[in-house]
Amino acid sequence: MTMRDRRRPATFKLDDPDVVVMDPGDEGARFAHGTVRVTPEADPAALPVPLDGPFVPERKRFRWGLLFWGALAGLVLLGAGLGVTHLIEDLFARSASLGYLGTVLAAVVVVALVAVVIREALGLSRLATIEAMHARAAEAVANDDRPAAEAIVADLLKLARGNPRLARARTQLAGHTSDIIDGADLIRLAERELMTPLDQEARRLVSVAAQRVSIVTAVSPRALIDILFVLAAALRLMRQLARLYGGRPGALGLMALMRHAVSHLAITGGMAASDSVIQQMLGHGVAAKLSTRLGEGVLNGLLTARLGLAAIDVTRPLPFTALPRPSLADLAKDLLRRQEETDK
Repeated sequence: MTMRDRRRPATFKLDDPDVVVMDPGDEGARFAHGTVRVTPEADPAALPVPLDGPFVPERKRFRWGLLFWGALAGLVLLGAGLGVTHLIEDLFARSASLGYLGTVLAAVVVVALVAVVIREALGLSRLATIEAMHARAAEAVANDDRPAAEAIVADLLKLARGNPRLARARTQLAGHTSDIIDGADLIRLAERELMTPLDQEARRLVSVAAQRVSIVTAVSPRALIDILFVLAAALRLMRQLARLYGGRPGALGLMALMRHAVSHLAITGGMAASDSVIQQMLGHGVAAKLSTRLGEGVLNGLLTARLGLAAIDVTRPLPFTALPRPSLADLAKDLLRRQEETDK
């Protein structure tokens, strides 16, 4: 209730004859002097609820790019098939044994190509499953959804089934799935049980990769060698982290992971990463002054570490809710200490 008259705070009874309960539309009515006018506020539950308009799906446009690449791939396959056919015919024209050998080799190529395609498809599907699990876990924690959390934990146990280092953690977590635990707490419990050893190993992999990059780029004589080595180290680190958290990326999956990690770094942590790197470099200016190449190596190592931290966020099946997120400052301390020891 709200009092319309400006007066000092006072207590009164609703059955007092000087207290008048008004409707919202009777504000212009006149009352005797000293009358306390009280207007009840509207009940929030009785207020009209705004309804969203009907969902209108976006009109699908014809994808000319997809048509172009599909047609080009078809032409390439037809050309390759026609070339192989002509080759086998020429081999049969020369010798029957050469023709049979060419046919066997062509069959081996086809079988291997099919196997590679199936492996790439399975790898992409597994990465998509991990990405979807990450999003589902974040939503379950936000909504405290117990059924969704149980489904996520079940999928997570299936994903970790092939990792022998998680055998004890899987057993302990499976014993708590039937306990009375909220959805968000169940996700946090699964994170503590299953992600703790994996996070420790991931931190070690990122630290080792950053140290390797910093040392090699500090002693290499050519910038081209630095670029190639940093690229190879980043791809290797990405594959190791993906396999650690349950993914099995092929060539296409590795490219997709690299794209996601770079996008994640640019969107969520690009400015923060730059600030952290600058602060670490300024805070250890003495080490950089010892050698120009040492300073370049440290910078390359820090950037590799930042890319590794972004890769952890991309490949990890659960968001960081119960465990602390690895920080660049901790990795930078190990890196700079190792570089100073190497320079001595």
